[in-house]
Amino acid sequence: MSEKFARRWGEGKDKIPITTKIKEAFRAPSPLKPRLDYAVKRIEMQIQRLDKATDRFSERDKSIFARIVNAYSKHDMARANVFANELAEIRKMERMIIHARLALEQIVLRLSTVSELGDVVSTVGPAVGVLRSVKNGMAAVFPEAEREFGTIGNLLSGIVMDASHSTGLNIDFQEASEDAQKIMNEAATVAEQKVKEKFPQLPAGLPAFGETAQTET
Repeated sequence: MSEKFARRWGEGKDKIPITTKIKEAFRAPSPLKPRLDYAVKRIEMQIQRLDKATDRFSERDKSIFARIVNAYSKHDMARANVFANELAEIRKMERMIIHARLALEQIVLRLSTVSELGDVVSTVGPAVGVLRSVKNGMAAVFPEAEREFGTIGNLLSGIVMDASHSTGLNIDFQEASEDAQKIMNEAATVAEQKVKEKFPQLPAGLPAFGETAQTET
């Protein structure tokens, strides 16, 4: 280990156990902790943006739903189906946003509880996988958010690599990927339930959430 690297992590020529050094290195001011806090703040900013987007979609949802009910009450099924198709697409995007938000909340919670350098490898690895999944999901909805998630993901990747080199712990990419998928699956289940609870069901005869109406020819 180089003298420069040793000074960075506070490792001198004493006989302090490596586990103690790892804990002290993270608890003391170090390059990793500020970077991790910065990443968390950037993720929280994206959560706030998703909240604003959810509010906009919710208003649009209410407006279209009212039009569907009006057309349905007039027995204008062709028009009701057109609006129902539009509403189905909006609710699909709403579900994607809620899904992403829930996943990001879990990441913020996990990153905020990291208190030791050794935790970084096991915690940040799955976080990177979740951010990649969220980035891909947001590509068609918010291109600007996709770029930001990519930047945050790169930041976290750098942090986990530095932590891995410092602790000597190897990154188990398969386990990190499985943990990331578990977080995404749990968020998807909750998002589905939240959407069903939040938005009213369409009148009988019109497509339910996630379905597409058949337009009359």
